[in-house]
Amino acid sequence: MVLKLVVDAMGGDRAPQVVLDGVDLALASQADLEIILTGPAEVVTQAVKAHPDRLTAVSTTEVISMQEQPAEAVRSKKDSSIVVGCKLVADGQAAGFFSAGSTGAVMAAATLYMGRIKGIARPMIASRFPTASGGFVLIGDIGANADVKPEYLLQFAWMGEAYARTMMAIDSPRVGLLNIGSEAQKGNELALQAYQLLSQELDSFAGNAEGTDILSGRFDVVITDGFTGNIVLKTIEGTASLLFDQLRQVLTASTMRKLAATIVKPGLSDLKKRLSADEIGGAPLLGVRGSCLIGHGSSSPKAIANGILATAAAVRAELAETIAQKVMI
Repeated sequence: MVLKLVVDAMGGDRAPQVVLDGVDLALASQADLEIILTGPAEVVTQAVKAHPDRLTAVSTTEVISMQEQPAEAVRSKKDSSIVVGCKLVADGQAAGFFSAGSTGAVMAAATLYMGRIKGIARPMIASRFPTASGGFVLIGDIGANADVKPEYLLQFAWMGEAYARTMMAIDSPRVGLLNIGSEAQKGNELALQAYQLLSQELDSFAGNAEGTDILSGRFDVVITDGFTGNIVLKTIEGTASLLFDQLRQVLTASTMRKLAATIVKPGLSDLKKRLSADEIGGAPLLGVRGSCLIGHGSSSPKAIANGILATAAAVRAELAETIAQKVMI
């Protein structure tokens, strides 16, 4: 069965070429995939010539930049590549949307035009990270909601649990609440109220998760507010970058170390690949009616392709429908 997705041709620091290259890779990877490209006519109509049977051009006259105020830009630029892409999903012309453009604009457009799942007050952005146990942990929210209420955190937990079951094949996900201690009485008022609510309403709740627990493998899902989650995200990314940079310096400091580096290079390459954001491709926006993934602004063609394929996987797994069913229980 053919699956049709929308891709924002203007999303990313190096758009449109990096996006078009990523689209080529995605189409080559899955024969049953078709893509609608949204963007300026001179970009999308030319791109379609390479895949006339599998690419469709939808021309737009506006682009939302990373520097614009997201909500205002979405309201004022109704013919932008991001807004038109979300409208196409809302109208049923495509099953999902991928963009490496402005995170805030994608979130605002998806929420406004695709709409929230009934029972979800605030959609959240989530991301997967490798753990010491060899698996992955889903962290959310990582930036959509700086200020939250306890009931929002419960909804984040519902969505994270559904994602873990559907996309990570974990039958009984362990959900943790990010906090400054493992004890139930630790944390600020929000954490205390959320702990009590999660304990009452979520069978999969496994208690508080400290910062050292995030990548340990003790939890499959860790939930928090978007302010804290975004700091966690960028701290992990920055730490990984620092460690690889320091390793490079250590292993190239002398001839003997360079010789030693040739022995460990395959293992380091595997580790770097496991930690690379390019392999995941994008962060899902959970809680909207449809599949929507947001790629990193600095995405490579490989990251774009993997983001498109991750969007397709979420559609095929009926992730949004699974979340809706979880909320209704």
